Amino acid sequence: MAANTSVTPVAVTAAGISALCTNSDFSDLREIKKQLLLIAGLTRERGLLHSSKWSAELAFSLPALPLAELQPPPPVTEEDAQDMDAYTLAKAYFDVKEYDRAAHFLHGCNSKKAYFLYMYSRYLSGEKKKDDETVDSLGPLEKGQVKNEALRELRVELSKKHQARELDGFGLYLYGVVLRKLDLVKEAIDVFVEATHVLPLHWGAWLELCNLITDKEMLKFLSLPDTWMKEFFLAHIYTELQLIEEALQKYQNLIDVGFSKSSYIVSQIAVAYHNIRDIDKALSIFNELRKQDPYRIENMDTFSNLLYVRSMKSELSYLAHNLCEIDKYRVETCCVIGNYYSLRSQHEKAALYFQRALKLNPRYLGAWTLMGHEYMEMKNTSAAIQAYRHAIEVNKRDYRAWYGLGQTYEILKMPFYCLYYYRRAHQLRPNDSRMLVALGECYEKLNQLVEAKKCYWRAYAVGDVEKMALVKLAKLHEQLTESEQAAQCYIKYIQDIYSCGEIVEHLEESTAFRYLAQYYFKCKLWDEASTCAQKCCAFNDTREEGKALLRQILQLRNQGETPTTEMPAPFFLPASLSANNTPTRRVSPLNLSSVTP
Repeated sequence: MAANTSVTPVAVTAAGISALCTNSDFSDLREIKKQLLLIAGLTRERGLLHSSKWSAELAFSLPALPLAELQPPPPVTEEDAQDMDAYTLAKAYFDVKEYDRAAHFLHGCNSKKAYFLYMYSRYLSGEKKKDDETVDSLGPLEKGQVKNEALRELRVELSKKHQARELDGFGLYLYGVVLRKLDLVKEAIDVFVEATHVLPLHWGAWLELCNLITDKEMLKFLSLPDTWMKEFFLAHIYTELQLIEEALQKYQNLIDVGFSKSSYIVSQIAVAYHNIRDIDKALSIFNELRKQDPYRIENMDTFSNLLYVRSMKSELSYLAHNLCEIDKYRVETCCVIGNYYSLRSQHEKAALYFQRALKLNPRYLGAWTLMGHEYMEMKNTSAAIQAYRHAIEVNKRDYRAWYGLGQTYEILKMPFYCLYYYRRAHQLRPNDSRMLVALGECYEKLNQLVEAKKCYWRAYAVGDVEKMALVKLAKLHEQLTESEQAAQCYIKYIQDIYSCGEIVEHLEESTAFRYLAQYYFKCKLWDEASTCAQKCCAFNDTREEGKALLRQILQLRNQGETPTTEMPAPFFLPASLSANNTPTRRVSPLNLSSVTP
């Protein structure tokens, strides 16, 4: 995905603002703060409020500038002066979301700022009309028929300007957005890369580019400007691509150079720990963030996911009430309330709040995925499938949606479909044992037992979260009458349970002891068989079998039966599981291309 490398910088205004050529390192934080304050003003003038907020928050985390170093506003050009009245009126209409009205009064304006607001108003008008028609529809057929009618006209006009090299950094950004909306991904990436060269300080262009990058290989082929903003972009894209170690290193570097007070960086670190399921660490950081910025709403839906996983009802209830007091009509607030009702098993109410979030923002990824989960709980698989598919339309990197689709097709007993969706989830999360266990179960149903064994072993190797991979692998060996391998897996499973030090009820513990007791009994190893049989007596489902086996062992001992040496006893660890050959915790995805359904 090669980008245009020969980019001629275009001035932000007709007079030109050379100060936007940023340095490549963080040696001069005062200069960086000046640049952030400048871009915050420029983006605010053009209605790019999220980029303006991001720049202002980052600037706030840096030390204040003395009066002598504060920069004056950019100079007003002759074109700006001519369009000032129309721009001022249109901006007022734009701010109250009267986009058609704003575009009407900006028609014919020549200044860069007014022209951008004119085109942006037309774009947002089309988006608003499209969203109004789709908020009540979950069906993919109806949704597919609703389009932003302004996109094609905007593309034609912006394309002419682009070919004539008359677009500034903001114009290039809008052109890229239009191309992305028309699914012209390659062209959009090239234009966004060009926008980052022309105006490196505009976070919105970097963020749009981030949304189009699907893997690390694609990232290598991008010709990005050598600027300090690139470090923020790389940290963000690494988080999105689940390259968490690299992302955390980048964020730590940013903290070390002077951004330690940035609430954005702190929240991104918390999200990164959430993505690798380090729940305690993520909760701790979110709690600190809440103390630092108590009225923050961004990423609080992720915080609520963590509280949900930990079943912390009172804390989730407090968070939901607190966010309602701050702003009850934010998508994050609706998702937090939805999670609260889901934790209370009120799934209809939960789905209602996720739907409310989607009415506020139909492209909000988290709400689509969470609504899919709720429909799964309500056994409404068709609605769940539609919700998950919408999530994938918004972001193809959402492993939860792919995994959810696999689960729905598993319920529908369609294993080939399951296999496809679980594989996609595994490619996005190669070190997540849940994806591997799901893949193994799928292969087992398809009677591809060799692939199933690989998946279960790999799930154990990357750190089995649910402690089920070894049991499933043991049962597979048991099914294939590979008794010694099955016994070895059960032994390792039991050793892992007792070594973790957690008092947790493991449902398969009794199964493991029962198999080992019978195995050692067949080996005529009475002491080991007796030990395992006694353990069986501690579980309701294996108590009678354990007692019967103990009686048999006692009877055989009284008859003078001696242990055999013909069958090897696996109370030692096999070579593949020994302490000297501990499986690695980071592995590459399995090569499963040969079994595409």
